[in-house]
Amino acid sequence: MSSSFTLAFNSDQLAENEIKLVKLNSISMVIIRRNNEIFALNSRCPHMGCSFANGTLKDYILTCPCHGWSFDIRNGEYQANKNIKLETFETKVENGQILVKAVSEYW
Repeated sequence: MSSSFTLAFNSDQLAENEIKLVKLNSISMVIIRRNNEIFALNSRCPHMGCSFANGTLKDYILTCPCHGWSFDIRNGEYQANKNIKLETFETKVENGQILVKAVSEYW
């Protein structure tokens, strides 16, 4: 396991289309399994800071529960303005464990 990745949890603890809130290396993020791929994004909407923990997922679009802002989980792009992005984090699965490169570009 690379030292640049942090263990989030066991892979079997994340169901398909589930949104799981975690804190890794002081970074709050949501981890999502979609089509058996793992995605990790900043847990707070840039609009007003609402948590995506109770957001909705349709296809690859994660929608904020507070005001409906929608983001592509593959690249973090806000659907109404591609210049606004959620921070995304590299993920991988090794030995049945979900690992996240939990280093923020913004800190």
